[in-house]
Amino acid sequence: GLAAGIAAYIKAIRPEVKVIGVEPAGANAMALSLARGARVKLSKVDGFADGVAVREPGRDCFEICQAMLDGIITVKTDQIAAAIKDVFGDTRSILEPAGAVAVAGAKAYCTAHGVTGNVVAITSGANMNFDRLRVISEIADQGGKEEATLLSIIPEKNGAFKKFVETVGDRSISEFKYRIQDANARVLYSIVVSNQSEVEDTIKRMKAQGFETVDLSNDATTQFHLRHMTGGRVKVENEVLYKVEIPERAGALGNFLDFISPKWAITMTHYRSDGGRVGQVLFGIQVPDAERDEFEKCLNECEYSYDDMSSNIAFQTMFVNH
Repeated sequence: GLAAGIAAYIKAIRPEVKVIGVEPAGANAMALSLARGARVKLSKVDGFADGVAVREPGRDCFEICQAMLDGIITVKTDQIAAAIKDVFGDTRSILEPAGAVAVAGAKAYCTAHGVTGNVVAITSGANMNFDRLRVISEIADQGGKEEATLLSIIPEKNGAFKKFVETVGDRSISEFKYRIQDANARVLYSIVVSNQSEVEDTIKRMKAQGFETVDLSNDATTQFHLRHMTGGRVKVENEVLYKVEIPERAGALGNFLDFISPKWAITMTHYRSDGGRVGQVLFGIQVPDAERDEFEKCLNECEYSYDDMSSNIAFQTMFVNH
């Protein structure tokens, strides 16, 4: 609605001015609709920026945007969080995620297209609480490319950890998790960086020393859940990993458990409130392959949105004993 209204006004008085729409990557109904030339209804949306978490564009808004927008761009959660931090640093004002989407989009668009000169981002909304602000502050550095989260595998032998720290070099370590496991240890850590090339340089140095390393900075499951959990590879038969969006209301968790318990055993959980309308809860559950369809049928009957995260690289590396 905001994009349609702004576009209609700007094109009426200054048709030469470009108007670019912005949506969260997890709620990109308008972007998909414009790409396909017809309104698209999403099966689910990411509620982080709940003020713009729309499943289907309105008819009038779609027609106006189709006729008048010069383009549309999507932004990820960490980019939105970084935009909130940027605005606070400049103005001491705190935007809600939906209000910061335009700032994140302006940064991304200008970087991608080399735009200089006057750029205006329409911000709106300050519906923020401290629970959500806490989560945003933790992921903002990832979106601003000021911090990178890496996972390295190092051998369990004397001197290996010292060599690992020396290889990190002059990069400041802002977070570190290490756990003794089998012949190799899994190390999840965050380093302070100023650009992506520094991340790539660190990974290159790690691999040159024989430390297999992957960049998990853009992996949402790692950022919201796994980085806050203690790693440890154990043999759990038929363990799968699911992320379930459970409404923030009394009895909602119990309602979910009614559908899966006691038939399937829960092996681990992680939940952190972000102050939104739904909470993202990570569940490890023992589900034999032969029962997977029955299990997902129960999830569907529960009517909570869910994602199968069993193939997530951080989960497979840090928690699963193959």
